[in-house]
Amino acid sequence: MRCVLLALSLAPAAQAQRAAGPGRPADFLDPAFHRSRRELLRQALPAGSAAVLFANPVRNRANDVNYIFHQHPDLYYLTGYDEPDAVLVLFKEPQTVGGQAGITEALFVQPRDPKAEQWTGRRLGTEGTRQQLKLQYVADNKDFAGAGIRWADFKHIHFLELPTDVRDDSRNPADLFDLVATFRRQAAIPADYDARRDALYTTVQRYGMVNAAGIKSYVEGLAKNQPALATDAYLQGYLKATTDAERQQAVAARPVSRFEVGSLNDALDELRAVKTPEELKLLRQAVRISAVGQQEVMKALKPDMGEMEVQGLHEYVYKKYGAEFEGYPSIVGAGSNGCILHYETNDKPRLGNDLILMDCGAEYHGYTADVTRTAPPSGKFSPAQRQIYELVLAAQDAGIQACKAGNEFQAPNKAAQKVVAEGLIKLGIIQTPEEMRKYFPHGTSHYLGLDVHDRGNYKPLQAGNVITVEPGIYIPEGSPCDKKWWNIGVRIEDDILITADAPENLSKEAPRTVAEVEAMMAKSSALDNFKLPALK
Repeated sequence: MRCVLLALSLAPAAQAQRAAGPGRPADFLDPAFHRSRRELLRQALPAGSAAVLFANPVRNRANDVNYIFHQHPDLYYLTGYDEPDAVLVLFKEPQTVGGQAGITEALFVQPRDPKAEQWTGRRLGTEGTRQQLKLQYVADNKDFAGAGIRWADFKHIHFLELPTDVRDDSRNPADLFDLVATFRRQAAIPADYDARRDALYTTVQRYGMVNAAGIKSYVEGLAKNQPALATDAYLQGYLKATTDAERQQAVAARPVSRFEVGSLNDALDELRAVKTPEELKLLRQAVRISAVGQQEVMKALKPDMGEMEVQGLHEYVYKKYGAEFEGYPSIVGAGSNGCILHYETNDKPRLGNDLILMDCGAEYHGYTADVTRTAPPSGKFSPAQRQIYELVLAAQDAGIQACKAGNEFQAPNKAAQKVVAEGLIKLGIIQTPEEMRKYFPHGTSHYLGLDVHDRGNYKPLQAGNVITVEPGIYIPEGSPCDKKWWNIGVRIEDDILITADAPENLSKEAPRTVAEVEAMMAKSSALDNFKLPALK
């Protein structure tokens, strides 16, 4: 029987092809999008600044096999470049780079290499990058060291935390290891510079007065596990302050440094928190693909299936619609495994009649969905399963209703927690609202985009934010409640676009209510007659 899935339309092809090889998809983000992001970031820099962003490392899986390369989301957001061993430099004021004056942006990329490309795929190289991505200045990464960037002249040098666990390929004089080493040497970054500490300084400086209690607790928690923070003069001065006047003085005493991590992080958080129409086209596609995956798997679910088979069905649907990857390791847990929040083993050979929790998301051209559904492999919820499911659903409804522009970011979480606490008390599973955290230990919401836990500023919700709403209840065996609840794990998660009016549920095609789930599971599946030969 031919597999027929719900028809999905690809994002409009007005977006230009950016791939190195022929016959690739043509709906990647247009170079104009990336250029606008670079310009907005450059505008956010203070006078006398340079900002430096590196490509992600190539990660080794085992022996001579690497993981599939995944670009650093920030570098991809700013350039569209999807290859390793690269560095982007943005300048607030025009500079001379490689002997060329008036440069505000420079991208150094890996060169063409016919022998390497025969084994690992085509590269854009400098000319391809210049033509397709339309940056002002593009050069071979080997030219970075001799580009003549006058690092000593900058009042501020912004960068993200530098990778410290990168392999040095002795055959490549300008791999990521060498690019980072060149930058550290030429910019004269002190050997003891701690990027995480600098980011923490920025947090204290920004929020140390408006949320003194929260920031104090946060810093104290970090200092317990990081001895360097426990003896840091600036942080300890802030923690010892007891009045607003003392705190103001402590915050203002931040050590002066040309090197900053926190400011660049903050600027990128601001930019990436609000999705543009171009981004939403790709994000909608990823979410719709994931929602259809939930539909098709529900139709196919049977008690004699295994978790790994269910995972494979989701991911087959993703590939069928052109999603390159999963946005994160698929979480497919039946029974007690569904009570493990980030369960990724997915190797239970038979589902049986336990609920199966499926937290899966397709990644389409870099943008990832995050959709969770929980279903009974038998096709029908038991009475106990149904009660917990409908409580989670009611909590999610309350959370989604709170997804309104102007509400604080935590509004959906608070609304969902209230419903769960009251419901668990009513069911006799807990006695006080505070006990709710035992069975609902996570928050409901995070930003969604180029990362599954995407960048964002966590300010009040605004139009263009895309967030998750994902309440859950997890009751592992041995919990202090009636045994009929044991090993029930339920999470329902949708991807919500904040608008000027009502929130839009981007993943609404995935069945949510008990009636919708059971009705979908009663439908025939294109896979019902799919039989593989037995392995002997």
